[in-house]
Amino acid sequence: MKATYKKYILKFKAPSGTSRGVMTEKETWFLIFQEDGRFGIGECGILRGLSVDDVPSYETQLSWVCNNIHLGEEELLKQLKEFPSIQFGLEQAFISFNSDNPFELFPSGFTKNESPISINGLIWMGDESFMLSQLEQKLRDSFGCIKMKIGAIEFEKELSILKSIREIFAPEEIELRVDANGAFTEENALEKLKQLSEYHIHSIEQPIKPNNWRAMSELCLQTPLPIALDEELIGIFTVTEKEKLLQTIQPQYIILKPSLLGGYARCNEWIDLAEKFNIGWWVTSALESNVGLNAIAQWTYSLKTSMPQGLGTGSLFTNNLDSPLEVSKGKLFYRKDKNWKTNLIEDLCT
Repeated sequence: MKATYKKYILKFKAPSGTSRGVMTEKETWFLIFQEDGRFGIGECGILRGLSVDDVPSYETQLSWVCNNIHLGEEELLKQLKEFPSIQFGLEQAFISFNSDNPFELFPSGFTKNESPISINGLIWMGDESFMLSQLEQKLRDSFGCIKMKIGAIEFEKELSILKSIREIFAPEEIELRVDANGAFTEENALEKLKQLSEYHIHSIEQPIKPNNWRAMSELCLQTPLPIALDEELIGIFTVTEKEKLLQTIQPQYIILKPSLLGGYARCNEWIDLAEKFNIGWWVTSALESNVGLNAIAQWTYSLKTSMPQGLGTGSLFTNNLDSPLEVSKGKLFYRKDKNWKTNLIEDLCT
């Protein structure tokens, strides 16, 4: 079997802001397996400045994987412990190559019967008018769950946006989630959580920066609204470390991003531990192309969870790969009458 990799730059339709800065493009890497007319494809979705494997040797590591594909999946995954995005791309590529359809990794009602996945509508950071315009569009698109990134503009303006939603929609009508991306300080986080709780927020992701377990534990103990760990999980590799983190912090939720955490197997470890400690969870994509999003969505459906998932990022890019994935009325569908854009796939494979 021949293994190759290709770099691909995804272009945002509009600048997308988080508390870590504004993005206009995002690089990703495809692993491609080919043999006797068959192919498999997986996406190694790295996020610069966030992924633990954002290191100068990243491309060298991809080359090593392709040159040593004969070692097999199990051995390669063992040796890629510190490269979670490559682990995930490798998992995808092997499943894809061994499937009857390289894009149907987990055959299910999602891929065969257009059974959808409920997802949240994402509102990116920006000035108040930009955030409100996004909100209006998400409500027109019939999203029942809205996730708003906060921490970039004045907190009072962010509260004002949340207040405007609650003046029209009760919690039973619209579920509100917020994502601080670590924007609050240890000193002001609890007070801000109290103010947010007035608007019946479902949860807040990563209120303070990761790697301060003591402060996060105290916050989770005192919080008036549920806290979901996100960046906190990055770089935690062993089951022992994962269990220690969850026992120490005792969050209300954890968020699983396969590209950042090491793929399906590593995320399943988190799920098993979360359920052991009665911690909720959901899955979120991390700005992958439709190749990676498809792989995450099909796996997520197989987990049989009813919570809205964070899988609505496929429409952010101008040059994404055309696929059967479609967002409609707050849900992600796999449309049977749509095909993957084969010419782009062929370009990647040559």
